[in-house]
Amino acid sequence: MAQGSDSNDTSYKSPSPGSRPSSSDDVKKVMRREKNRIAAQKSRMRQTQKADSLHLESENLEKENAALRKEVKQLTEEAKYLTSVLSSHEPLCTGLAPQTPDLLYPPHHSSYHHQHIAVPHYQH
Repeated sequence: MAQGSDSNDTSYKSPSPGSRPSSSDDVKKVMRREKNRIAAQKSRMRQTQKADSLHLESENLEKENAALRKEVKQLTEEAKYLTSVLSSHEPLCTGLAPQTPDLLYPPHHSSYHHQHIAVPHYQH
């Protein structure tokens, strides 16, 4: 129903020309219109609340997205930095690229040590 045409509609025509609807029909019509007006009002209110809720959710998701993008950027920068540190350190540690797994984790009695890297020894 168009806005503004609630209960002020005076253009109602009776179904048969010349016959007057009874007062109980008028009462039913008024009650039906009032009930419909209230239902439409509630529907519009629910629609507005849903739109408001979606708007808030959208704003929160945008904030979260921005924070995550910032974190990704920071982690990417950290990864670049650590990669460059590793690249500059690799030439100093020629023994860290062993050919066999036995050299990577030597037994604790081995004399395989780097002076600048502390290697923990575990008791078996």
